[in-house]
Amino acid sequence: MERIEAGSRLVTDAGKTMTDIVNSVQRVSDIIGEITSAAAEQSQGIGEVNTAVVQLDQMTQQNAALVEQSAAAAESLREQAQRLAQVVGTFKISGASAGSPAPRVRSQRPAPAAPATAPRLATPTRLALRG
Repeated sequence: MERIEAGSRLVTDAGKTMTDIVNSVQRVSDIIGEITSAAAEQSQGIGEVNTAVVQLDQMTQQNAALVEQSAAAAESLREQAQRLAQVVGTFKISGASAGSPAPRVRSQRPAPAAPATAPRLATPTRLALRG
């Protein structure tokens, strides 16, 4: 009888141990599921960060292209202004010496009641090329 009781206790202990093992395996499985879920969320987050970095890169490249275009346009405008200054510099206004500054021109608004007179344009006899 004693052997039966000892065997019965061993079976009971083995059953408890098996239950503990099954519970532990279930906990490990749950933890693995949580890790999998967290890894999927991280993967999605990394994908979103990657998309944002690609967009930033595209915007940076576009900005660099715009800066190049702006620099080229500024250089072109500088050259045109220089040429214009050279061309305008060849003219002198009668009565003004070559070194004196040109008279200031005021903007004229037409009078509301009376028609505005057309400004006098310089005639070829009044303009002389410096040379």
